[in-house]
Amino acid sequence: MVTMSQESKLIDTCPIQGVIDVVSKKWALLVVGVLGNAPKMRYNEIMNELRGISPKTLADTLKQLSSSGIIDRRAINEIPPRVEYSLTGDGEKLREAIIPVIRWAVDRSSHKDCIILQSVLRKKEGPRQFGKTVQ
Repeated sequence: MVTMSQESKLIDTCPIQGVIDVVSKKWALLVVGVLGNAPKMRYNEIMNELRGISPKTLADTLKQLSSSGIIDRRAINEIPPRVEYSLTGDGEKLREAIIPVIRWAVDRSSHKDCIILQSVLRKKEGPRQFGKTVQ
């Protein structure tokens, strides 16, 4: 028999806890979604895709996703310095897993024309918009 104390310890060490900590951040899933649209993206490209995110929030989100192994940050030693971001293998798997959740959110929303969501769904959906083929 598992006591309440033992049960809470099992929950605290559950591997999903770390995943939830990362993906529950407001912009994390959208950053992962947008990064999946290209093999690599620079900071300003991500900013342009995610209208409404502040530079500090984007920098913090990228740092956290990088330290969690979801994205790869590659600094290129040139003048001026350049940094590129891309999804890791785990990041690609996470993106594939969240696309159905994003589709579900779009289906429930009255904001079906949301530019950010269209950007996130662009790669996997191809020339489609939220379940409707674009002619």
